[in-house]
Amino acid sequence: MGITSLLPGRLGFGTAPLGNMFRAIPDDEARATVEAAWDHGIRYYDTAPFYGAGLAESRLGEVLATKPRDSYVLSTKVGRVILDEHETATPDFGEKGGLFEHGNPNKIVHEWTADATERSIEDSLKRLGTDRLDIVWVHDIAQDFHGDQWLQKFEEARTGAFRVLSRLRDEGVIKAWGLGVNKTEPIELTLGLDEPRPDGFLLAGRYTLLDHDHALQRLLPAAQEQGVDMVVGGPYSSGILAGGTHFEYQEAPADIVERVGRLKALAQKHGVSIKAAALQFSLAHPATAAVIPGATRPSRIAEDTAALNQAVPAAFWTDLRAAGLVSPAAPLPHDA
Repeated sequence: MGITSLLPGRLGFGTAPLGNMFRAIPDDEARATVEAAWDHGIRYYDTAPFYGAGLAESRLGEVLATKPRDSYVLSTKVGRVILDEHETATPDFGEKGGLFEHGNPNKIVHEWTADATERSIEDSLKRLGTDRLDIVWVHDIAQDFHGDQWLQKFEEARTGAFRVLSRLRDEGVIKAWGLGVNKTEPIELTLGLDEPRPDGFLLAGRYTLLDHDHALQRLLPAAQEQGVDMVVGGPYSSGILAGGTHFEYQEAPADIVERVGRLKALAQKHGVSIKAAALQFSLAHPATAAVIPGATRPSRIAEDTAALNQAVPAAFWTDLRAAGLVSPAAPLPHDA
């Protein structure tokens, strides 16, 4: 079963911020944000053990436990096992630095073996308070966390997590699986394998208004050719396209700030919100099944829903391309 046929809409909710990404979020604010997503009709929720060492899963599960299980689609990830013991050293999150320094203090084991995958799923089910998962993503087997060692992690996942998830899908325990990564290369490598075959991919930050050239070169054409769809994570490029200051989980450099300024000026000229431009751009590619922006405030959910539905004039997309702010190869909504 493919990813698109599973998803109940084109707008989902990404829960990385609920793991106290960048800041400590009060429990009541996190709860209200998930409730707002539900009230606005969002029925696809994505999470991961990595997000705050289990914190995001627990917070999401607390709200979803009050909803009918058959009424929403749930995905989480494998690759990190959360231990009961607390971390005493500073965790090494590669390029992501202190991403979840405000999350739970539990120690995290990074492992993609068969045993770790099965344990990760069991632990996620407990934190989420549910009896089943719909989609499972193999998380972060890429350069941003592992540098030159990423191919070793990929091989560990190929012989471990990939096979476990294929079996669970074949047994009907889960409905689909794929990779959830911030880089295109692991997905390209997976698409080149004969077996096992994933159902789709979660690609974060690599198909946005600010970063899409590389994905357009090989990954997205290959995905289309094989009929494999993408869920686009991080459509706001870590927040810089939604009024924040982060790009790639760090403070945005001057050239990105300048580019965002040009994008905002053009959007303002046409009466378009920058969020609408960002979401609708990511969704315009035929390989995109859904976008899953994250949020930590209920008001942001209303903004996302409005952005998805805002009427954007064709002249905006024409000017965007003419200004060189998007790749000439990028499909735009008015091209359809």
